[in-house]
Amino acid sequence: MASAKAMGQAERDHFVLKSGHAMPAVGLGTWRAGSDTAHSVQTAITEAGYRHVDTAAQYGIEKEVGKGLKAAMQNGIDRKDLFVTSKLWCTNLTPERVRPALENTLKDLQLDYIDLYLIHWPFRLKDGAHQPPEAGEVLEFDMEGVWKEMESLVKAGLVKNIGVCNYTVTKLDRLLRCAKIEPAVCQMEMHPGWKNDKIFEACKKRGIHVTAYSPLGSSEKNLAHDPVVEKVANKLNKTPGQVLIKWALQRGTSVIPKSSKDERIKENIQVFGWEIPEEDFQVLCSIKDEKRVLTGEELFVNKTHGPYKSASEVWDHEN
Repeated sequence: MASAKAMGQAERDHFVLKSGHAMPAVGLGTWRAGSDTAHSVQTAITEAGYRHVDTAAQYGIEKEVGKGLKAAMQNGIDRKDLFVTSKLWCTNLTPERVRPALENTLKDLQLDYIDLYLIHWPFRLKDGAHQPPEAGEVLEFDMEGVWKEMESLVKAGLVKNIGVCNYTVTKLDRLLRCAKIEPAVCQMEMHPGWKNDKIFEACKKRGIHVTAYSPLGSSEKNLAHDPVVEKVANKLNKTPGQVLIKWALQRGTSVIPKSSKDERIKENIQVFGWEIPEEDFQVLCSIKDEKRVLTGEELFVNKTHGPYKSASEVWDHEN
């Protein structure tokens, strides 16, 4: 059973990765962040105290994130105190495209290096692939070749750490067989409605840090409105969002809540100096596992032509 103080990490405001680098425990997520992204990033850093920003080329907002980072640094925040994550998109999952993709991200973010570069999904897509993909638009992914290029980015000093998102244990094991630099981080959807225990335990065993995305669930299944979460929040005099973020931290994961509202951005990082008592933590853990919010189906599944004909195949039938 998960403990309320996973490995004594409940009160840490950062986690130390395999590389020795410190990763702030709460980051600002920027998926679907909208037109105020630059303002949100600047506000998060200069007013709310965030030091970790998570973005991706595919979000289409890295230039805006870059403006926000630049504004924060012009306000006196030191680059070395910030932790910036980005991700390599599926159309660039071929060895010769890895470095140009990162260089584009660096240019948009107006940075010389990023702290963490992740493979966004372990599937290669043809340029201009439809959603869902048509026949022939999901291509062979040379995981070993791509990872070797990711490793070369670390050696070149362009990236401090490398890792993966949306992996299964099967794919992680395949990667670990060829990796000279092991993934420092595995980013996955995780919340009390989708605990994702299998990959979480596999990462813990291998010393790979886990970051939880969609910590509040989704608009379809918003856990902030779950009666169990609301009850714990009322008891602790916290918001449901704070309780869900704290649950992730006490479990031993970093977490990247997203909001474009200044007030919510500030609320979401006020999760230190208090904790969820063990009994309430276990009540949250016992929320019935519903299902993933992000199945990958619209991105990768072609029910007629494959190669993936169901979401279950995308996840190697592991859940």
